[in-house]
Amino acid sequence: MVIGLLIRGGLVAGAVYYTRRAGVWGNTEQTDKLYNDVKDQLRPYVQKAKKQLPFELPQLPRVGEMRFLAKHYYNEGVKSSFRFVHMLPCYAGRGLKKAKDTFEEFAKSPAIAASEHQQQVQPASK
Repeated sequence: MVIGLLIRGGLVAGAVYYTRRAGVWGNTEQTDKLYNDVKDQLRPYVQKAKKQLPFELPQLPRVGEMRFLAKHYYNEGVKSSFRFVHMLPCYAGRGLKKAKDTFEEFAKSPAIAASEHQQQVQPASK
């Protein structure tokens, strides 16, 4: 568990370091330049794929559209994160209740659990 956490942490740190060096987290001019560079590098591959595919590929979004989409999805992610944090006590309460019920079920002797199961099934079959 600890090793997995260290590996994941290392991967995240490496991804953040690489994207920072590439200019993703820089100012808007750096990010626009990076986007255009990536777009130019992918253009030959996209042209090759267009020739082989039986349908038309849409154009890549312009920088302004990309900026709008990035802001929109970032904001949606922040809202969802806060919604999750807001609901966390409810989720934790449900999880603890379910765990408690499960442990209580396991703590019962098999004879008691079987007789209770029989009583629950019989009224439903009448």
